[in-house]
Amino acid sequence: MATFATPEGTRRYAQRFAGSAAPGHFREQQGLLLSSIGIGTYLGEPDARTDQAYTEAAIAAVTGGINVIDSAINYRFQRSERSIGAALKKLADLGYGRDELVLCTKGGFLTPDGEMPNDPNAYFFREYVEAGIVRVEDIAAGCHAMTPRYLEDQLERSLRNLGVDSVDVYYLHNPETQLGAIPREEFVLRVRAAFEYLESVVSAGKIRFYGMATWNAFRQPEPAQDYLSLGELEIVAHEIAGDAHHFRFVQLPYNLAMTEALTRANQALDTRKLPMIEAAHALEITLVASASLLQGQMARHLPPFIAEVLGLENDAQRALQFVRSSPGITTALVGMSSAAHVQANLTLAGVEPASLEQFEQLFRRSKPAQPKQA
Repeated sequence: MATFATPEGTRRYAQRFAGSAAPGHFREQQGLLLSSIGIGTYLGEPDARTDQAYTEAAIAAVTGGINVIDSAINYRFQRSERSIGAALKKLADLGYGRDELVLCTKGGFLTPDGEMPNDPNAYFFREYVEAGIVRVEDIAAGCHAMTPRYLEDQLERSLRNLGVDSVDVYYLHNPETQLGAIPREEFVLRVRAAFEYLESVVSAGKIRFYGMATWNAFRQPEPAQDYLSLGELEIVAHEIAGDAHHFRFVQLPYNLAMTEALTRANQALDTRKLPMIEAAHALEITLVASASLLQGQMARHLPPFIAEVLGLENDAQRALQFVRSSPGITTALVGMSSAAHVQANLTLAGVEPASLEQFEQLFRRSKPAQPKQA
């Protein structure tokens, strides 16, 4: 039995919803079918009640037409991963195979286990430094590491938390955090070492693909301290593993208020300057949108013209429709910590993505009117 998502498994999953999912809800990327909406597990208290709510939300998501599940080891002090692990066991009992689900997590930030310790510094020193997992000098900004030994430890913890043998996408989590603490030349060396390790665990069957989950890196102007070039990173991966490299996913914020991935031409590729969405497409890297609703800020009080163009029932649906309909965005992640949240967002699974004409109209109508010439 496959321990990761497969083309056959994700196709089987999509066929479960042949009568309810609208055309365009499932998109093919990297040989897999991914749902246009994914469940995120970032927010919430580190308590048993929230644990159970996330487990129920993940079950509702998968049984309702969402097969992209996103987490990180530091989300709720490892508890979000464990909530997903509990959901995966129940989903298996319901007949959903591991090969149908695209399971994603992240590593990089130092995190406690289950709750915040009374003395975090003493905990991290004992747990990681004294244990030989990471050196003090490898920790950037007091919170972030991505050495091979550290990533090995974090991946193994994540696999245990999730109760699986492998994950489909393993992201370096906000690697640009390090650029405020070390020179860019050292940063590139650290990325290369991380990519070499991640290629090795692809070969070992513990991950299928790897990537970067970022906040600022790919949205910034080139002179910014925490800017990253996708083309330069792809070259590093290519130098390690050639055309068969597995650096194939990038996660970044994208929503009605943060459109830089589409509108800011900050990525140099060959002789061109392209927006992130176009650069990723050219390099065959899949883009996943985080912060699709910006922690609820995009779910209310949108300009009236957005409702006029997109229709739908409420601003939350319209904001999510914008993200999932954007050319080049495969999956729009939404934090969903309850089954009720899932059901509300799953309404869109039965709605076709906005047309290119609607999408272009949004941008035309968002531009301020130009003053008339005298």
